[in-house]
Amino acid sequence: QAKKQYEVLQKKMQETVVDASAGGGTVTVKMDGRKQLLSVKIDPEAVKSGDVEMLQDMVMAAINEAARKVDTAMQSSLGGMMGGLGGLF
Repeated sequence: QAKKQYEVLQKKMQETVVDASAGGGTVTVKMDGRKQLLSVKIDPEAVKSGDVEMLQDMVMAAINEAARKVDTAMQSSLGGMMGGLGGLF
């Protein structure tokens, strides 16, 4: 039973994909349910400004938001299954 739940969890984590952005869409990231970054898009205008520190902050904010969205998506979609496998998160 536990092995089957684990396999379902792994499949769900692979299939879950979230998008998050920062700076009004200046930085957009895509992350899967395993919290692996799938893509990072940066508006070319952000690079032209030369404010590297602000760009770094936006990248970090977008990644952190994506991670929060993954947590929320996994909790809501797996619901009761989390009780038995809570140690994995």
